[in-house]
Amino acid sequence: MDIELKEEGQFKFIDEGEGQTILVLHGLFGALSNFEGVINHFSPNYRVVVPMMPLYDLPLIKTGVKSLSKFILEFIEFKKLSNIILLGNSLGGHVALVTAKARPDLFSSMVLTGSSGLYENAFGGSFPRREDKEYIRKKIAVTFYDPDMVTDELVDVTYNLVQDRTKLIKVLALAKSAIRHNMRSDLGNYKMPVCLIWGKNDTITPPEVAEEFHEKLPDSDLYWIDKCGHAPMMEHPEEFNKILSSWFDKRS
Repeated sequence: MDIELKEEGQFKFIDEGEGQTILVLHGLFGALSNFEGVINHFSPNYRVVVPMMPLYDLPLIKTGVKSLSKFILEFIEFKKLSNIILLGNSLGGHVALVTAKARPDLFSSMVLTGSSGLYENAFGGSFPRREDKEYIRKKIAVTFYDPDMVTDELVDVTYNLVQDRTKLIKVLALAKSAIRHNMRSDLGNYKMPVCLIWGKNDTITPPEVAEEFHEKLPDSDLYWIDKCGHAPMMEHPEEFNKILSSWFDKRS
């Protein structure tokens, strides 16, 4: 499927398929293409919408999880979306949690995979050797179980990003915001069903994070993917989609 990036007003987004909306929120280093498998699998039966979050466009003082959540709520209002399934990976999961807390009436369920919000072994505490591509490659490799997932293209994209001092400062600001904005005390208040899909080998939001989400969320199901790191929908797209499809069927 050719996936088209659309632009309306201040928003850039993917919008494929028809049916109930699955709103997908990407992570800090997550390109929209990371969800190609999700879009292709679910768009025949669902409307899959993936907004591009303004990670590098907000004023530095407003670069944080709360501002990203506000942006998502503005996007939802702009597109007049309702009865939404909210799906977030990594930082996107954290933004999903903040957004669902603010407006639970908009969402029927939530899917979190490798989500921050409790604990995160931050990808980018600093980049002391940001001119070194092999160093960048090793930094990216912690995201995955399989080092072959780190393509030259992925290295080039990240390398170019961290060479831009303004963008790098905002990446670090977002990472710090995620650490500061802990959701532990809020989890008991979520009434919607939540699907947790986690890589057993995730070193960024390790398995005990998934277990704590599962323990503290009142209505959650936890699924593991073996030999998988921080981005299950990229590393094992078929298994991820199978788990999520089964969960949708179970919850319908």
